[in-house]
Amino acid sequence: MQPNIQHTSKPAVESNRGFQVWWQMTRPHTLTASFVPVLLGTALALTHEEIHFGLFFAMLIASLLIQAATNMFNEYYDYKRGLDNEHSIGIGGTIVRDGIKPKTVMQIALSLYGIALVIGVYICMSTSWWLALLGLVCMAVGYLYTGGPFPIAYTPFGEIFAGFFMGMLIILISFFIQTGTVTTNSILISVPILVLVGVINFSNNIRDLEGDKENGRKTLAILIGKNKAVTLMAYLFGFSFLWVLGLIIAGVAPVWTIIVVLSIPKARKAIKGFKAGVSPIQMAPAMKATAQTNTIFGFLLAIGIFIGYFVS
Repeated sequence: MQPNIQHTSKPAVESNRGFQVWWQMTRPHTLTASFVPVLLGTALALTHEEIHFGLFFAMLIASLLIQAATNMFNEYYDYKRGLDNEHSIGIGGTIVRDGIKPKTVMQIALSLYGIALVIGVYICMSTSWWLALLGLVCMAVGYLYTGGPFPIAYTPFGEIFAGFFMGMLIILISFFIQTGTVTTNSILISVPILVLVGVINFSNNIRDLEGDKENGRKTLAILIGKNKAVTLMAYLFGFSFLWVLGLIIAGVAPVWTIIVVLSIPKARKAIKGFKAGVSPIQMAPAMKATAQTNTIFGFLLAIGIFIGYFVS
C-alpha cells in the first residue's frame, strides 16, 4: 500500500458545488452497472410469476445508492492516497478540482449507505432476512474496494469482485426477491453481465495504467501490459456474445435475446479506442464506450427475455 502522499496544493474554496459537481462525483456512467442487473433479474422473474414493483424499485434504488457511495469512497481514498490531483483525467478528482471537502464526500457516501440500509430492511421484511447478510457483504466490499488497509482496487482481483458483486449477485438477488428462489438458468444468464461489469472496471484500469503503476497498484492491466489487456478485453466481449448464443442453442434463453448483437458496434468502438489511445484523455471515449456496451447489451438481453415471455 502506498503512503499518504502530500499534496502540493490545497483544494479550492468550496464554491463550485452545483448539482453537476455532485452528480459527476457519483460517476454516472457506472450507475448503469447497477440498473442493468436489477432489470435483468426482474425480467427473468417475470417468467415465474407476477412482478412486485415495490420490491423492484426498492432493489433498484438501493443498488444505485450503494454504487454511488462506492464511487464516492473511491473519490475520497484516491485523494487521500494522492492518486487524484488537479491534472486527473475524467470525472474523478472533483475534490481537488472543485473544492469539495474530503470529509463532506465521506459523510455523503455514508449517508447513501444509511438510506440503502433502510431500504434493505424493507426488502428483507418482504422476503428473507438472509438477504441482510448478503447486503452487508456487498456494502463491505463497496467500501473495501478502495478503503481499508488492503484496497481491492490495488490488486488484480478488482474486476472479479466488481463483476460478481455488482453484476451476477445483483441479478440473483433481484430474481430471488421476486420468486423466493435461485435457479440454474438465472445463474447462467447472469454470467455475461458478470463479465461485462468486470470489463467496465478493466477499462478504467487500462486507461489509468501508467498512473496506477506509479502509485503502487498491481491491477490486472498493469501485470499483463496494455496490449495484452486490450486483447483480453476483446476476448471478454466476444465471450459474452457467444455465451448468449450458447444459451439460445441450449434453450435456456429465448431466441429473441440474439438482439444483444446490436451492442457489438459499441464494443468494437471501445477496442479500437483503446488500441489507438496512448494517453488517458485519448482513451476516455473508449472507456465510455465500454460502459455503454454493458448498458446496451444488458438492456437488450432483458428486452429479449421480455419478448420471449409475451410471445410464448
